[in-house]
Amino acid sequence: MDVVRTCIRKMSAYIPGDAADDPKVVKLNQNESRFPPSPRAIRAIEAAASGLALYPESTSRALREAAAKVYSVPASRIMAGNGSDDILRILFQCCCDPGDRAMAFYPSYSYYATLADMYDVDYRLGDFAGDSAIPDTVQFDAATLVVLPHPNAPTGAVFPERDVRRLLETAPGLVVVDEAYADFSGQTVLPLLDEYENLVVVRTFSKSYGLAGLRVGLGFAREELLAEMEKVRDFYNLDRLAQAGAVAPLADNVWVRRRPGGVVAGRGAALPPLRELGLTVYPSGANFILVRFRDEAEAKRIFESLRSRGVLVRYFTGRGLADCIRVSIGTETDMVVFQNEFEALLE
Repeated sequence: MDVVRTCIRKMSAYIPGDAADDPKVVKLNQNESRFPPSPRAIRAIEAAASGLALYPESTSRALREAAAKVYSVPASRIMAGNGSDDILRILFQCCCDPGDRAMAFYPSYSYYATLADMYDVDYRLGDFAGDSAIPDTVQFDAATLVVLPHPNAPTGAVFPERDVRRLLETAPGLVVVDEAYADFSGQTVLPLLDEYENLVVVRTFSKSYGLAGLRVGLGFAREELLAEMEKVRDFYNLDRLAQAGAVAPLADNVWVRRRPGGVVAGRGAALPPLRELGLTVYPSGANFILVRFRDEAEAKRIFESLRSRGVLVRYFTGRGLADCIRVSIGTETDMVVFQNEFEALLE
């Protein structure tokens, strides 16, 4: 064990939500899509399987070119990754020396802290103002990276563009806007790429595209930064099936528009019944909602009881979150089952 880096021995591994392959389980804990992906994606994956004896195209060129058309960003400013977490890892590996500082606001996606520990980066958390608002004044402490999920995870908060601009104009290093859930909010900062050289935007196909099982993500940044990131990217980081499966839905405009709309409608329908029960349910621009209970004991009891009834939601133990559960938005049937079991437990 002496050969293992000290920072790795000290760190805690990231723990995702409970996995479940049982189709009877209502899985509302990992913010996946409960809707199937585009049929075009399935057909493209099947067709690509005939070429598995050959290496994939190393730069995911077809995917980047298809994404360029959808997002109005040149393909030269796009990197494809093995999920958006791969893009985030490359950013930390490329931009942070040991001892450098990275920053996020609390609460935030906990994997950022794991990446910081992995690369021996000094990770600092600032506090949001009120309910997940970016503070007017931020103490950056020479941070190399500032990471912001937008909409935020796990609260679902959406930030005004003026606040994101203020971060970009005052941060000493890169501002990484993680837009994993942007399709459910209708807001994106991608148009700001031409204005701010320190902006990086990260997106995923795991949420609105319903392709979490393929692990596909995109990073958007200026060409000079991507050239440096290419040096540490695994040169075959996206296999043939993932590339083909991700290209197909980008061209399926009808399907792409319809899927986020179904989640947004389900999210809107879920909020009033929960609030009528006297619970605090935070406004969300994502494919999940955060529910706050009277105390930690009640939140944990509800979480464990739902799990015993075949309904998986996410429970957090972090500061200010131990009295909350996060519920992903599923199909109409999923949400009816959740609502019925949830109300029965409260009674």
